[in-house]
Amino acid sequence: MNIQMPPPGGNGAAPEGRKRPRRTPKGRQIDLRALEEVQALLTNRERRRDLLIEYLHLIQDHYGHISAAHMAALAHAMKLSQTEVYEVATFYAHFDVVKDGPAPPPVTVRVCENLSCAMAGAEKLLAELPGKLGPGVRIVRAPCMGACDHAPVVAVGHVQTSHATVDTVAAAAAQHPHAHAFKTRNDLETYRANGGYRLLASCLEEKRTRDDLIKVVSDAGLRGLGGAGFPTGRKWGLVRAEKGPRLMAVNGDEGEVGTFKDRYYLGLDPHRFIEGMLIAAFVVEAREVYFYLRDEYPELRLMLLDELAKVEAAGLMPHTRVHLRRGAGAYICGEESAMLESIEGKRGLPRHRPPYVAQVGLFGRPTLVQNVETLYWIRDIIERGAEWVTSQGRRERKGFRSFSVSGRVRKPGVVVAPAGVTARELIEEFCGGMTDGETFKAYLPGGASGGILPASLADEPLDFGTLDKYGCFVGSHAVVILSEKDDMKAVALNLMKFFEDESCGQCTPCRVGTEKAAKLMEQGPWNEGLLNELSQLMRDASICGLGQAAPNPLQSVYKFFPDELKKPLGKW
Repeated sequence: MNIQMPPPGGNGAAPEGRKRPRRTPKGRQIDLRALEEVQALLTNRERRRDLLIEYLHLIQDHYGHISAAHMAALAHAMKLSQTEVYEVATFYAHFDVVKDGPAPPPVTVRVCENLSCAMAGAEKLLAELPGKLGPGVRIVRAPCMGACDHAPVVAVGHVQTSHATVDTVAAAAAQHPHAHAFKTRNDLETYRANGGYRLLASCLEEKRTRDDLIKVVSDAGLRGLGGAGFPTGRKWGLVRAEKGPRLMAVNGDEGEVGTFKDRYYLGLDPHRFIEGMLIAAFVVEAREVYFYLRDEYPELRLMLLDELAKVEAAGLMPHTRVHLRRGAGAYICGEESAMLESIEGKRGLPRHRPPYVAQVGLFGRPTLVQNVETLYWIRDIIERGAEWVTSQGRRERKGFRSFSVSGRVRKPGVVVAPAGVTARELIEEFCGGMTDGETFKAYLPGGASGGILPASLADEPLDFGTLDKYGCFVGSHAVVILSEKDDMKAVALNLMKFFEDESCGQCTPCRVGTEKAAKLMEQGPWNEGLLNELSQLMRDASICGLGQAAPNPLQSVYKFFPDELKKPLGKW
């Protein structure tokens, strides 16, 4: 059956029920001036998807923020959807995205609010700085900056002020400083004069076999020192067993509260780390290495760019190519699969397992992921032999460990101690004792994730697996010492708020659980039944270790400090 449609009106108007055609495409239009500005920043750089975060940094560094017009222009230049660029830019804390409204003030002051800095007076700084700095400076709370031994820490832009006071921060804000490359005392020339890169050369000349290297690190008991503690030799073997091409990624995103040992080692002896990295790349035959460094270490990033360029110019890395990638303020990217997502230019969302990253990792290739400190010790272990490592240790533990110690001790800092050392020994033998007038009350054996233990358990060995019976672990070996001045409920709340802020939001148990737990803990009195239910849910159903470990400090208070539950919430 034919249906005849009435002819359109003859007066030039759109037919009834129809809309006029759009003069422009849907969505935000490209601002030609913004496009010219973005193109000027990108110059002749490749327009690859995995470089999106690097290019967002270019805009942020140049303009002090990222406007909607610049995001649209960047999306156009890289042939990406505007949604892709927007979701990545808004995921990371160090990108100041301005969708509408005025740009932020030219100076941003970030005050670390996490545990060691809170204990050292961060809240007082947050209260007093606005009056001192005035309305032209933006003051924001920030998570751990990896300088807990210099608490309280404040960053003006990205340049940190250690042992900060209102006056020192005001002076820094007036200058609006920019990061300059850290001058390491052990540059390439000095390192090579002391035997550096000879081991790497012997590997590249095939005087040392890959199987031999795997055996040495296995016999030495070297484990991943970023927190998981997976045996390094075994990991090398697993990656080598996968079909090539293979890649390697280095995790320099130590965002765990209380952790700063990687920063220490990179500044102390960067080429010892670089040589270890190049040896590991040789073992697994990785043609590309991606080194992901947290954005809170700008001076180290600039130094490493210089030193890596010198290594390449000296012809010391013919077997691989190293790419230094810059984080953007996301603790979750310390989780290996989230880090790989970030290297690929995406939001740092942890992946489901299996497959594991050793099988399907960066860009879908088998990938060796190693922590900075793990690679730092490679040269020493191979040159000195496994016996050098295994001859050290206490209480039937073998080897040595690096501890980031902060809090109520006289001499906070990185401590290299025998494996199996106790918290009490760390305080008394390595850190000069408690701060004057302080009484040892409790400690965090493994940063925010590792739980809280009382001083009565300070004679337990601090090593992988030794604290499982208490619901705690050493993780990245970040030890924070607490005293009678510190309220355990306030400590647990500070840590829960950290997890709430740093949750990537991908899974509901972590995203909602940490937020709800923090509110219940802050309001008080603590509802034990509900908080225990939330804790169990987060542990059982969260995708990654952030949500699974978030309840540990809370549960530690119930287990070891029940008397404090009856008291009002304390403050620093």
